Amino acid sequence: MTREVVRGLRPADSLNLVFLFFLSSVVLAFYGRLNAPGGLLILYSALVLVQLALMRFKNGDGLVRWAYDLIFPTICILIIFDSLEGLVHYINPRDIDPILIKLDYAIFGFYPTVMAEKLMTPLLTDIMQLAYSSYYFLPITLGVVLKVKGRNLDFDRSLFLIMLCFYLSYAGYMLMPALGPRFTISHLQNTDLRGYVIAGQLQEILNRLEGIKRDAFPSGHTGIALTVLYLSYRYAKGLYRFYLPCVIALIVSTVYCRYHYVVDVLGGILLALITIFLGEAYYGYRAKRIDINR
Repeated sequence: MTREVVRGLRPADSLNLVFLFFLSSVVLAFYGRLNAPGGLLILYSALVLVQLALMRFKNGDGLVRWAYDLIFPTICILIIFDSLEGLVHYINPRDIDPILIKLDYAIFGFYPTVMAEKLMTPLLTDIMQLAYSSYYFLPITLGVVLKVKGRNLDFDRSLFLIMLCFYLSYAGYMLMPALGPRFTISHLQNTDLRGYVIAGQLQEILNRLEGIKRDAFPSGHTGIALTVLYLSYRYAKGLYRFYLPCVIALIVSTVYCRYHYVVDVLGGILLALITIFLGEAYYGYRAKRIDINR
């Protein structure tokens, strides 16, 4: 790419390309350990090509602009997440669950997911599983609201911070893989999670969609939810008032529904803080650079 093209990239585009190149480099570095390294390289290369193709229409409108702004980034994040199943455990086979379990017990003197059984009711399980699943809709809803309102600069900034949070969490999974308490300490649980209506169906859908990714630490659900909450407070106050109770319930649900240790949640809070600090610092630096160049 020419220097002019590089300078014209919005931050989210640059971040996406850099992370795809990073993942491709990881595949090449651990090529002999992976089951299907060629497939991963083709996948990441295809995403780069689609990104470059869509960038040619970034000044367009209609469906093409929506594809560039929202549809492709969403699909890209999901595809990359799905690809981690064929990457994480092969490059770093030592799960850190024993450390996380010990930390949880050291902090509380008990296992939080087991203790949560005392609060368990079918209705609460339905509510908590629904809250946990709302994670997939929070960032998309914010993006749609900002797009519909024509808040393009706010949308670009929000997209960058959300993608940064996702990709930092993915890097965390590669460095510190963990399965989570629903796999590692299920033998300590006295009862299964059962709801009245929706919990079982949602659990089944998420199990099929997410598979076994070793994505417990840090809690991406917590990090993304808090980052979206921060952005909604800045750019969509009406949405923020709706998000606040949803995000609180979502964070509680990560432990109640046995997806995460409490230490994972603390890691997710730190993830959100790092995302906001780095993202805002980058945008401040970028604004100064643009002013200087002008």
